[in-house]
Amino acid sequence: MKKTLVALAASCAVTAVFAQSSAPAATAPASAATAQSASAPAGSKREARVEERIAQLHSSLKITSAQEAQWTPFADAMRENARTMSDLYRQRIAQRDTMSALDDMKQYQQITQANADGTKRLVDAFEPLYASMSPEQKKLADTSFRQDGEHHGRHGHGLRHPHAAGADAASATKP
Repeated sequence: MKKTLVALAASCAVTAVFAQSSAPAATAPASAATAQSASAPAGSKREARVEERIAQLHSSLKITSAQEAQWTPFADAMRENARTMSDLYRQRIAQRDTMSALDDMKQYQQITQANADGTKRLVDAFEPLYASMSPEQKKLADTSFRQDGEHHGRHGHGLRHPHAAGADAASATKP
């Protein structure tokens, strides 16, 4: 049960970067990255949101220098998942006008599978980090991920609107 909750929480955390309105930056560097990306292409903006979310989590979870070895794989999994989903959504948008119904379903299945695979990578990376946390940090993580899940649950997950238009289709939906 605990592993399922961690999987759900981690999924919410990473897919939050695809939300239309991202959370306020927790650190000045993340804010600066966002400001610099204001005129950047959509891909750069998504990358900036991922980095902002990673910085926000790092700060809010009070990751210590001793925990960096466990934090880095988790942050890298978030980055990899965001790149994968961004690429898949970009392909979907580029092909949406020429896809048959079967192609559409197959591509949706590919996105859904990538999301499931990404969630597994996050859980695998988060588990040792969570185990290394103090009780206070675990409580912060539990609260943070629970709140993210509640917020994003109202707006749906990243794959509920497969026909979203525009270069930032993932933004029309839900770490």
